[in-house]
Amino acid sequence: MVTYVDADTAPLKNNGQIRLYGRDGFDAMHRAGQLAAACLDALADIVRPGVPTDVIDRFVYDFGAEHNALPATLGYRGYTKSTCTSINHVVCHGIPNEKPLKEGDIVNVDVTYVLDGWYGDSSRMYLVGEVKRAAERLVEVTYESLMRGIAVVKPGATTGDIGYAIQSFAEAERCSVVRDFCGHGVGRLFHDTPNILHYGNPGEGVELRPGMIFTIEPMINLGRPHVKVLSDGWTAVTRDRSLSAQFEHTVGVTETGCEIFTLSPRGYTCPPYPVGA
Repeated sequence: MVTYVDADTAPLKNNGQIRLYGRDGFDAMHRAGQLAAACLDALADIVRPGVPTDVIDRFVYDFGAEHNALPATLGYRGYTKSTCTSINHVVCHGIPNEKPLKEGDIVNVDVTYVLDGWYGDSSRMYLVGEVKRAAERLVEVTYESLMRGIAVVKPGATTGDIGYAIQSFAEAERCSVVRDFCGHGVGRLFHDTPNILHYGNPGEGVELRPGMIFTIEPMINLGRPHVKVLSDGWTAVTRDRSLSAQFEHTVGVTETGCEIFTLSPRGYTCPPYPVGA
C-alpha cells in the first residue's frame, strides 16, 4: 500500500512513504539543482584528453565550496570522492583517480550538491575529443531516453509509464536498459521513496501525484544489460564490456506536468557542448 505524506510534517528519514513537497520545496530544489547543473556546464571546459578524473573531482568540490554547498557523495557510506566519473564500459559509480582521460573516451560525471539541506542531483555525458560514431550514437540514444521518460511525467501517470517510455525507445534503437540501478526520490534526503525503474509496463507501479520529487537517470548499454560491481564495492561495469551511457535529471511533479530542476543554465542538452560559452 503506497502512502503519500506532506513533506513538511514527515520525519526526515526514508520510511517508505512518498513525500509531497510544496512550492517552497520546489524553489529550494530548483536552487540546488541549478547549482549542480552549473557545475556540469563548467566541466564542459575541463573534460578533455589528458585530464585525470581526479581533477574533475577537485573541481566539483571547489565549485560547491564557492557556493556554500557540499558534495553529497563525499563520505556517503564510506565513499571518499566528491563525484562519480564513469568511463566507457563503466555503468555508474566510477571512482575518480589519477589516470588521464583518453581521446575517444565517453564519460559520465554525476554531481549531487547539498545546498541549505536540499539535494540537487544530476549527471551528464561528455565526449573526450573525437569519439567513434557508435559511442556518440549511444550517448544520443541515452539522452533521448531520459527526455522521453520525463515527457510522460504528470499527475495520474505511473512510474511504469516512465520505465516503458525509456525501455521501448532504447530497445527499438538496439540498445539495452540496465536493471540493477534506478532513479529515486530526492529532496531533503539523498535517496528516498519511490524507486524509479527505467523499464516497465504502462499503468504499473506508483501513481504520480503533484509534489513528488525524484530523479530519472537511465543507464543504457550498447550490448547486453547485465552489470557487475568491482571489488572496490562501487564501480559497476558492463559484463560484456560494451559501452554504457547515462543522463540524469531531477524533476518535480506539478499540477499539469513536471518541472525539471537540473536544466543546464547554458542551454546544454546532449554533447558535444560548446567550450567557453
